[in-house]
Amino acid sequence: MARGSVTFGVELRRRRESAGVSLRALARVVSFSASHLSKVERGQKNASVALAQRCDHELSANGALRDLVPTDGPGKSRARGGPAGRGAPWSPDPPVGGMPGFPAADPLALGQPEPPPGELTWRITSGPLESGEVALILGNYRRIYDECRSLGQALGPIAVRHMLTSSIDALRGIAGSAHPPDRAAALRLAARFAEYAGWMAQEAGDEYGALGWNGRAAALADAADDTDFVAYTLIRRAEMALYREDAHAVLALARRADAQARGVRVRGLAAQREAQGHALMGDDAACLNALGRATDLMAEERAGETAGAVTAAAGDPVPGSAHLAGPADFVSGWCMHDLGRPADAVDVLAGGLEAIPAEAGRARARYGARLMLALAESGELAEACAMTEAVTSSVVLLDSATIRADLRRLNHALNRWPRHSDARQASRHIAAALHTGAHTGGHTGEYPGGHAPPPLN
Repeated sequence: MARGSVTFGVELRRRRESAGVSLRALARVVSFSASHLSKVERGQKNASVALAQRCDHELSANGALRDLVPTDGPGKSRARGGPAGRGAPWSPDPPVGGMPGFPAADPLALGQPEPPPGELTWRITSGPLESGEVALILGNYRRIYDECRSLGQALGPIAVRHMLTSSIDALRGIAGSAHPPDRAAALRLAARFAEYAGWMAQEAGDEYGALGWNGRAAALADAADDTDFVAYTLIRRAEMALYREDAHAVLALARRADAQARGVRVRGLAAQREAQGHALMGDDAACLNALGRATDLMAEERAGETAGAVTAAAGDPVPGSAHLAGPADFVSGWCMHDLGRPADAVDVLAGGLEAIPAEAGRARARYGARLMLALAESGELAEACAMTEAVTSSVVLLDSATIRADLRRLNHALNRWPRHSDARQASRHIAAALHTGAHTGGHTGEYPGGHAPPPLN
């Protein structure tokens, strides 16, 4: 934990004393015990990245303290989501429609022998479907898509898996039997199904499956010339990198998405993801700048909608969360937390939970877990613990790897206060939920095209 001859503990003590801050005063504001900080300063304990972030912010070290704490890989690669013991070769520049172990395939040929590039080999009729027939079928599948999204808010990923995969297969068949404009519409909707299948795989803790479905969604959107949605799949890959805490990959993917996107919505989402990458890096100024750009772009989108501008193909679901009432607040709060400013995160997130519809159980639980973590790390233990039962009761039903990851971090934070009765009780609730989730969760074992992933080294 050193750069040259300077250790984190030595530099922390030097900066603390130069600022005229006592050990107890610093312990109070960073929500760690004075005895723990004393041991860190004396080199008897290693500092976590979370502690380094907090101390760096409170002592205005501009990243100097944070940089003295090593991470597990490029950027910050401590896994926040995904199954224990699993990982995936990570590249910010995968081929469209493919990834290591998943050959790029024609978007109409899932589950079929690989056809020559561009050849349509799978049709559901011997002749082309008429536009009226396609419109009726796609309207039904759009309703199925909405139903899958609703079910995904209330049930675990496995519950919606078959509906998603069978719909993707059917939409490919429709595309293979349709005239070009209708073909593109079917592929665009299939891309949305594939992207959501990727999110459900991620929530099930199956990162490899999530990456595979993400590549398939990109291939479908690319075949439909849906440039914005191809860019959005890069934003989703950046979110997976975010849960690995790989800041370099987050930034690379977000910037590629911004460069590729045509519409302001996707560019706004890319700017939000870029802000989260900067937050992982501990770069306050760059993070706030990106959040400001995201706000401006989203305002531009709203102004265009008010003026009646067309921002997406008619009937296509828009990219991004459909259930968070204030997704910008969720992202901003996440950024504040990762910048080592949990009190600011609480200020941003407070009140947002009640704005999320009651039926959006997954969104409410994710938001609640993030708010609880910010509350606990800002020292507001009673408020954090009061939310425990509501969030943990959802974990088993929803089978969410991302929520479990935040609960593990919350449990670690609560364990710093062993004498706090509410913290002890909350920790028991969390441990029970995580234990149950470990037996009910796990990856689906289903990969796009039937390809097994390569061995993990």
